[in-house]
Amino acid sequence: MSEAVTRAAPVLSPPSAKAGDPKKVEEEEIDIDLSAPETEKAALAIQDKFRRFQKRKKESGP
Repeated sequence: MSEAVTRAAPVLSPPSAKAGDPKKVEEEEIDIDLSAPETEKAALAIQDKFRRFQKRKKESGP
């Protein structure tokens, strides 16, 4: 017969940091042309979606 097998989720521990190693955080520099027509079109689309979201949120709220 089949038995139900339950498995616990693995416990993830934070990565260990050595005392002598400084944390290296490399930030990727992104160069976006803010005056490009594609950028302006994308920004307007994002703003429109956000405004619709806010309007629906306000209408369905208490």
